[in-house]
Formats: sequence, C-alpha cells, structure tokens
Amino acid sequence: MKRWLRKDASAAVMFLVPSGVGFSVFYLIPFVMGVFYSFMDSTVGGHFVGFDNYRELLASGSFRKAASNTFYFSAVSVPLMLALSLGLAMLLNQSTYLRRWLRTAYVLPLVVPVASIVMIWQILFDWNGSLNAWLSHFGAARVDWMKTDSARIVVIVVYLWKNIGYNVILFLAGLQQIPKDYYETAQIEGAGRLRQFRSITLVYLTSTMFFVVIMSIINSFKVFRETYLIAGDYPHDSIYMMQHYMNNMFMSLDTQKLTAAATFMFGCILMIVMGLFMLERRHRQYME
Repeated sequence: MKRWLRKDASAAVMFLVPSGVGFSVFYLIPFVMGVFYSFMDSTVGGHFVGFDNYRELLASGSFRKAASNTFYFSAVSVPLMLALSLGLAMLLNQSTYLRRWLRTAYVLPLVVPVASIVMIWQILFDWNGSLNAWLSHFGAARVDWMKTDSARIVVIVVYLWKNIGYNVILFLAGLQQIPKDYYETAQIEGAGRLRQFRSITLVYLTSTMFFVVIMSIINSFKVFRETYLIAGDYPHDSIYMMQHYMNNMFMSLDTQKLTAAATFMFGCILMIVMGLFMLERRHRQYME
C-alpha cells in the first residue's frame, strides 16, 4: 500500500478523484438519467416506450423550427467566426499600431458577463434605440430588429462579439509558432501572399483551426443565454433556438420531450465532432 501511494500514478488518481466525483454527480449521472428518461413515458413508475418520444418530437412543428434555426445559425456564424478571427489574428500578428491595446480590446468580451451588458444591446437594437436613430439621421428607414427576420443578424453579431476574442488568441498562438524563415524562403522563390497563406499559414494552422472550429460549433449551440436575455422566453420565430424549446419544455414539466430533445442535440453535436475528427485525421495522413 505504501509503495502504491508513493507512485506518481496514485498521486494523480488521488488528485483527480474530487473532480471526477463532481463531474459524475453534476454532469455524467444526470446525462445518463436524461437519456434513460427519453425512452420512458414517465419519470416516476414509467414504462419503456422505445422511440415514441423521438417520433413525437420530430412531429412537433416547434421542435422542427427550433432545430432548423439552430443549424442555420451554426452554418452561418461558424464560418464567419473562423474567417474574422483568423483575419484579425493575422492583422494583430503584424507590427500594427496600438497592437497591445487591440489585443486587450478583443479579450475584454471574455471577462465581461453577458447579463451585465445586455441592456446596452437592447438599447442599441430597440425600435427607438441608438442604431435606428443613426439610420434615421442618414435618411434610412427604421428597422424593428428584434421582431423581424433581422433578429438573426443581431444574434449573430452578439455571438461574434462575445466569442471572437478567444479564437483570436488561439490563432495568434498558432501564428507565432510558424518560423518566419518559411515566409522569407517563399518570398525568395517568388511565392505571393496568397500562395504563402495557402501553403504555409493554413498548413501549420490546421490543428489550431480544427480546435477553433469545434469550440465555435459548441458555442453556437449555447447561444440561448444571449438570445434569452435580449429577446425573452418567446423571441421572434427566426431566433427560436433548441435551447428555447427545451427551456419551454422544462417550464411545462414535459420531461420526455425535454430529455429527447437534449439527447437529440447531443447526438448531432457528437456526429459533427466525430466527422471533423475524421477529416482532421485524413488531412494529417495526407500531409505526412
């Protein structure tokens, strides 16, 4: 026993036990119970009903609307996030004026709670808000941002503002690991900026980009907080997300639809992540 306690592995296990217990109690066990309840007709004294809850879920118009809005948001916001964060990282990696201050500015949204600044966004995008006042000043028509399809634009802007700083930091770390000799050699051989970007920057940022894409997709599925604080329980149809649907099912105590929707969303995220892992593995084998 004393020999076992002196080993590094035993010390690591002892340090990991508290975190493992907390993770199991608050995450793993509730998740397993949720998956189990999604196949039952009741949480108390229920019977196994197979995929009946999932069939009822897919037949629900509100669920289909929430799922389509969520996937549309991810399909639009993630590529935008990737392009903007990479572009800003490449800009900040150069000898730009006020580079340190700009880096700090992009990191600030990570440490500012969304709830504390949501009022500013509400004032900005309200019918009588600042943005419409500026539009009126320049002769443009007012836009009811939160009660029309323009609400999607608002949510995408808030998502980009909140998460772009984290991705910029990751891309900056990856760019700084690329030896400058590669770019100098490419310039001597006559390679242009586009060729250098495609053959050097993107190649050496593959692992970083893979991680950024995964985190961006996961964060895009967690946009409920911002949407809820800005638009409330029942927002415009264009920004009615999966989390809105699950929150409404929780408020109505419809546990079967809630757990089925949560399990369905988890399965979709898992398939997307596994697909990205396969693409990354094939790309790594191709490069080798």
